[in-house]
Amino acid sequence: MTDAPEQRPRPADLWRQRGVRGLTIARDVSVRGWRWWARTWDRLVAALQDEAPVGAGAGPSPPGPLIEQRDAPRLIAVPARGYVYSFYVRATFAWSSPASLRAEVLSWYVRYFEPNAIQRLTRLAADAARNLPPNRAADLEVALQRALADDPVWRYKRGEVIITCRPDATVRLDERILPALKPHIDRLVKLEYQFDEQLRQARYAEELSRRWTAILNEHVDETADQDITDARDHMLTAQQDAARWINELLSHHPDHPTDPTPSPSIPPQQTRSAPDSSPP
Repeated sequence: MTDAPEQRPRPADLWRQRGVRGLTIARDVSVRGWRWWARTWDRLVAALQDEAPVGAGAGPSPPGPLIEQRDAPRLIAVPARGYVYSFYVRATFAWSSPASLRAEVLSWYVRYFEPNAIQRLTRLAADAARNLPPNRAADLEVALQRALADDPVWRYKRGEVIITCRPDATVRLDERILPALKPHIDRLVKLEYQFDEQLRQARYAEELSRRWTAILNEHVDETADQDITDARDHMLTAQQDAARWINELLSHHPDHPTDPTPSPSIPPQQTRSAPDSSPP
């Protein structure tokens, strides 16, 4: 009897076997390659964390930890009250590490942790801006600075490496609201100039009256002319009026509150200015 001819596999089975064998080889190669890359990366990070040998021509290393200051890549927008307009926060972060890290390693960790810091600052700004009208950017900046002062250093950890971050922030108005605010700001600037001008005049009048009073006091005695005594009393009254004028101005200015009860404004009269001629 003769042996039966050997049965050859069908083409579909042959391609299926080759495909499974190829996928298995690719999987094994990928796993070995990933393990090699992970070991190489760990050795690279460890090598970069070590101090490099200082050559003969190398300058001394700067004292203290390495610090990298970096601005956020974009302005942080947080909605104001009403959720129509927004405040825009410009964030700056000063990154450092108590460990001795090279600049390249510190930059890598900064890029890794920066989204976390931006997200944390965004939450703080959003909480502070939620109840503020859109024209109160200064109030938001003060509230945000106060919140950052309560927790000035943020710490992040990856493995055995600790990175610290000191955030800072400034606030800008929404540009869409600037046209509506400009007339009010212009009026405030004008009123502030008028206040400064009146305060300058009041202080000048008070100082001038004080000097004339001191001069006239030197000529007042038992035999003094009645005109000198009347002039001295007149300058004393002018000095008191100028002092009340100063207190009245300061009491109505928000940046200069005063405790005494404000008295009626009495600006110095022309007759109470310094005489043109020399004192007798």
